Amino acid sequence: MPESSQPTLPAVVERHLARAVELAVANVAEGGGPFGAVVGLPDGRTFEGQNRVTRDNDPTAHAEVVAIRAAAAAAGFDLTGAALYASCEPCPLCVSAALWARIGSVHYAADRQDAAAAGFDDAAFYEYFSTGAADAGASSLLPITRTVVPTQGRPFTAWTEFAGRAEY
Repeated sequence: MPESSQPTLPAVVERHLARAVELAVANVAEGGGPFGAVVGLPDGRTFEGQNRVTRDNDPTAHAEVVAIRAAAAAAGFDLTGAALYASCEPCPLCVSAALWARIGSVHYAADRQDAAAAGFDDAAFYEYFSTGAADAGASSLLPITRTVVPTQGRPFTAWTEFAGRAEY
């Protein structure tokens, strides 16, 4: 038994987390944010992502999302059984992307407090989702309002009636 009280990581987790950290460090030198990610598919293929928010002027181009996009482009949008390895704890955007992609597990190295200490404080976003967007405190961050319009059901009618739809 190891002397440390920490459990021994499976080699694949350790290898992919190390790669995600390498990607993050390299990205800083290239003018990007300090985040890297790897998606590992069940068949062994891997897809990498680096934070491209400032380089691409794309607020959704987080490392995890970039890696998920690459994996989905190669394997399809359903990534059931895949694992996401991130240099830092995924933010709510990245967790949502992993959920939509049907990623099976997420592993990360640094946590949100480490990110906050470096100037990446997403605490308001975590609070927004933990309290519910409809709560008075959370709605001041981003008000979300439903407005009923007569045609609101048309897209879903078109979807259910379209025989060639791709279910997801």
